[in-house]
Amino acid sequence: MYMAPSLKNICALTMVRNDDFYLRKWVEYYGAELGKENLYIYYDGLDQVPGDFCKGTNTTVHEKLGNQVVQAEKLRLKFLSDKAAELLAGGYDMVIGVDADEFLVVDPKTRKSLREYLSEASVDVCLSALGLDFGQKIGEEGDIVDTVPFLQQRHYAQVGTRYTKPSVVAKPCVWGAGFHRVKGHNFHIGKDLYLMHFGYFDLKRIEDRVSDKDRAAQGWGKHIRKRSRTIRYVTTLKARDFDRWTRIARICQTIVRPPYAWNKPAMFEARIVVRIPDRFQHIV
Repeated sequence: MYMAPSLKNICALTMVRNDDFYLRKWVEYYGAELGKENLYIYYDGLDQVPGDFCKGTNTTVHEKLGNQVVQAEKLRLKFLSDKAAELLAGGYDMVIGVDADEFLVVDPKTRKSLREYLSEASVDVCLSALGLDFGQKIGEEGDIVDTVPFLQQRHYAQVGTRYTKPSVVAKPCVWGAGFHRVKGHNFHIGKDLYLMHFGYFDLKRIEDRVSDKDRAAQGWGKHIRKRSRTIRYVTTLKARDFDRWTRIARICQTIVRPPYAWNKPAMFEARIVVRIPDRFQHIV
């Protein structure tokens, strides 16, 4: 007789600065999946004021980490790696580490919640999800409205390697910049698990972020403009079948590695855009 495994104790953490638009959605999503009491939010800078939506979470306002993008990112991920180790030592079975614009999503066809999926998964050190970088299809999709689920407004994403990240850790370890790798460990991509990135999915929001004085002072302008090319890809490239091409991408990224980083995925620089099936539209 089959016995469902007991649910594991899982939490999620992130660090933000001037990002309440995404953080509100982050708290809503992960709070529903894991319980708000299992969310750990760190505001980067004593000048930051937590939003009311953080009530019920474990929110801390921390002294600002670094002033330039490269330095700040190294300090941020060292800080979050240390916090994840503390949470694991304190009784959690797994820690999800993601940015506020990233959502770890289980394919609805499994009929499993995120916590159920991870409780059944075999995770030694870390687990990755297949990365989906959402853009805006100009001429078809309008500006984002924050009162409507993202996946009812955005239907196209690039299947790339940049967001195939080891977002779930089960043992203390050190994340590389941007959570893109776990230092000294290989990665494993979970079947039916996706990391959805919405950071550059709206042209107007990109323009606002480029003009933001705080981000400009840290050197984020060039980075933001570079990442906005996802909008160009989803607008101009033919959208392919989701189930077929995510299956191909998962196999490819598991086998192929860049010569400079064996613990990161590669995909021959392929630019694959897929249309997200309607079964996802109520999730985020």
